[in-house]
Amino acid sequence: MSSALIEQGKKLAAIKAVEENVKANMILGIGSGSTVVYAVEKIAELNKNDHLNLKCIPTSFQSYQLIVEHGLDLVSLDQYPEIDLDIDGADEIDKDLNLIKGGGGCLVQEKIVASNSKNLIIIADFRKNSKNLGESWKKGVPIEVIPIAYVPIMKKLEKLGGKPVLRMAKSKAGPLVTDNGNFIVDVDFGIISNPEQLNDKILKIPGVVDTGLFIKMAKKAYIGQENGQVLVL
Repeated sequence: MSSALIEQGKKLAAIKAVEENVKANMILGIGSGSTVVYAVEKIAELNKNDHLNLKCIPTSFQSYQLIVEHGLDLVSLDQYPEIDLDIDGADEIDKDLNLIKGGGGCLVQEKIVASNSKNLIIIADFRKNSKNLGESWKKGVPIEVIPIAYVPIMKKLEKLGGKPVLRMAKSKAGPLVTDNGNFIVDVDFGIISNPEQLNDKILKIPGVVDTGLFIKMAKKAYIGQENGQVLVL
């Protein structure tokens, strides 16, 4: 699979989503991940050229930096608790627009911003499109947990049929620590036929902050195809 085709897919999806959905004077949620970089570039270009007066709320330190670097107006959820549009990526999208997110570790803040948005638009490349969650994304469902509870939580996740793994940091010894100071457990549940039911069961475990299952939250997904087209779901 050509990395050039993947990057082309990301860029085409991001540009089309921004052009079709971003309007003047909007409060925007800015998601995290590699595809969002292309969206922010396009948002900054339109904001400057068309004087759109956009205000942007980040979902992570990465998106905070993107907003600042591109000269966009950085605001917070405290100031603007109602968001017009949230543009974000996903690790996998199923036929019902349910998502797995959190491969980059920002799932809780992403979900908070998405839940306070009138519209959540997902941008992705063709690799992320599946009939059911768990078909193409094999790294499991990311679950953010309170550090003191990660061992008992992993045992409970095993009882739900999952194979949990504590996510480790890449360049330092020990677990990955989220922007919120928590750990992430990645849990392989295989093919997920009922993501809503699974999400509810996980959320009932004490010490779980939230899951990377985004159920019935996305309104649209823009998926860049290998042939240069953009599929809109």
